[in-house]
Amino acid sequence: MSPKELLYVEDALSHTQQIKTVCTDFSNQLGDTELSNFVSQIAQKQQKVFDSIYNLL
Repeated sequence: MSPKELLYVEDALSHTQQIKTVCTDFSNQLGDTELSNFVSQIAQKQQKVFDSIYNLL
């Protein structure tokens, strides 16, 4: 893998981790249980994306 490709992968990992963190924070702040669960599911999916990308390396 070239250095440039590695940077793209690192960026993708960073972005998915950041989205997961933001979604988790929002989920904890929401008063609506249904909406909180929905946002929490998005955070879980982002963790799966992160894991999939990381495992490819």
